[in-house]
Amino acid sequence: MKLYDYHRAPNPRRVRIFLAEKGIEIEKAEIDLGSKQQMETNYKTINSRMSVPMLELDDGNIITESIAICRYFEETQPDPTLFGNNPLDKATVEMWHRRVELEGLMPISDAVRNSVEFFAGRAMAGPIDFVQIPALAERANIRMAFFYNMLNERLNESAYIAGSNFSIADITALVAIDFARIIKQRIGENQTALQCWYDKVSMRPSAVA
Repeated sequence: MKLYDYHRAPNPRRVRIFLAEKGIEIEKAEIDLGSKQQMETNYKTINSRMSVPMLELDDGNIITESIAICRYFEETQPDPTLFGNNPLDKATVEMWHRRVELEGLMPISDAVRNSVEFFAGRAMAGPIDFVQIPALAERANIRMAFFYNMLNERLNESAYIAGSNFSIADITALVAIDFARIIKQRIGENQTALQCWYDKVSMRPSAVA
């Protein structure tokens, strides 16, 4: 089993944190997105989306997309659970994780990919090249302010984003907030609940995975 990874990208980091929380160690292969290694024939042949992360199983099956990979390991090694313990927990984790992706990670990705020079001509990941649209970055910055306020309000009443236990929702939120540093987005001084949560989850050993 092998995980194709890139240490600077947010989505592979989600999987690395998830695996660290589970105590799972697997072989990793670095795909250097900076040098566009994902577009080379050897990799493109097995992953037509030319994305990371990608999990290659021992039987040759391929799983792409970070949360699909996390779901695989949640099923094969359920403890500790990171997607919820019972029907209500699972639905709550799914709800908050989806909110974090839609209101946080996606806008932050839009802001970065539509404003940072490195992504000129590659404003979206995948096999098709797209030019940057500055207006999308501007809109994303507004959406990110809403995202931080949403999390701060939630964390005023909850120890973690989806409830009393650390979950995949916290992993994705941590990754999103750290990724936003590229465009100098920071937690606001008045967002004390969010800052307290951030300090807490950043201290977990998995955060440096």
